[in-house]
Order: sequence, then C-alpha cells, then structure tokens
Amino acid sequence: MNSKRVPIFVWSRNVRFFHWINVLAITLLVVIGLIIFNSKSLGVSTDGKILLKTIHVYIGYVFAINLIFRLIIGFVGKAHERWGKVLPFNKGFSQELTDFKQHKKSAYKGHNPAGKLMVLALLSLMCIQMVSGLVIAGTDIYYPPFGKYFAQSIAIDKQNIEVIQPYSKVNIDEKAYTEMRAIRSPFITAHVYAFYGLLFLIPLHILGVIIAERREKSALVSAMITGYKYLPKEHSEK
Repeated sequence: MNSKRVPIFVWSRNVRFFHWINVLAITLLVVIGLIIFNSKSLGVSTDGKILLKTIHVYIGYVFAINLIFRLIIGFVGKAHERWGKVLPFNKGFSQELTDFKQHKKSAYKGHNPAGKLMVLALLSLMCIQMVSGLVIAGTDIYYPPFGKYFAQSIAIDKQNIEVIQPYSKVNIDEKAYTEMRAIRSPFITAHVYAFYGLLFLIPLHILGVIIAERREKSALVSAMITGYKYLPKEHSEK
C-alpha cells in the first residue's frame, strides 16, 4: 500500500452483513433454480421437485428479508448506508462519471460512478426477483404471503383449502386454476429474465471489482469484511 494511504471506515456492519447474506442466498437460489429448471432432463421426481421448490422458497424468504432490510436502511441509515451515497442520483453524478472516465480521481470513499450504476442495476433486478418470486411461491406451492389467497381463489370448497397441494387436482376448480396460471404468467417471465440479467451482471460486477481494485488499490474486497478501505490521506480529512 502507498504510505500516504490510511485505513478509513466506510462500510457499516449492516451493509457488510447484507452483502454476504445476499451473496450466499443468491448463490443457493441460482444453483437450486437451475436444478429445478432442468429437473426433467435430470430425472427429478415430482416429490423431489416439490422439495427443491420448497427449499428454494425458504431461501427466497431469507433473500427477501435481507433485501427489504437493505432497502429500509438506505433511507434511514447513516453515511454510506444511505441511497444518496450508493445510487447514481446524487447531485453532480454526471460530472463524477465524466471525471471517472478521464481518470481524474485515484480513489473513492464509497462506490465509484461505475459501481453506483452497477448497484442500481443489481438492486432493480433483485427487487424484480423478490416480488415475482413471492407471487410464484403462492401460485406454485401455495406458500406465504400469497399462497392462501391463491388457494382460496381456485378451491371448489373454500372451507377446505388445506387439502390443496402442489401438483394435485384435489378440491381445485379447473377454470379458476387456469385463470390463476394466467395471472402468474407475467411474473414467471419477469422472474426468468431477471434471473438471466443477474447471471449476466454478477460476473461483470466481479470483474468490475477486480479492475477497480487494480486501479484504486483501496482493498475493496477486504473492506466488505472489515469495513475499512485504504484511501489517500485527504479522504480522512474531509
């Protein structure tokens, strides 16, 4: 490290916990999602597919709670927890981006302009995944928060919805079921395309971190563990 650089605290415990829980949850969701998507060619049984979907949903709850927590602290948190420090909507961002392209600044206390754009893209896709996933969980295996509503909407006997199970036709009105699947269709489409979007952006994000670290030399990866970046001394004096 350059001797003129000093450790400066940037990423709070809240941000760091969110980041690594998010990494783990998304990794598991992607792996299980790919198995579900290819279950037929992999020879997964119906019971096995239901089990995989159930696990996928429970991990999805962790992902959703974690994401909602991050969305909230973006409004009420401190310093670099707040969206004004993280997203590309701050006053003067266009000039920041121009300066970044022209290599006029050697290091950034928070995200650099390219990083802010990536955070916006990733957050947008994750929010789409969260909302569409919760709807799909309700229409596919009848899990909360929408499962009870959808089960009642397709039940012949509204007082006996507990007998409605995934891949079963017991107590199901076929017309109502078809209508429910039509409602679910755009959420499936959104979920799939947001999934592909994440598969595209995540490697770019990792590549961007590597390039930024080589350029800024501020210990980007370890900063998301310890909270401290190594920055030019003038950053500590602001």
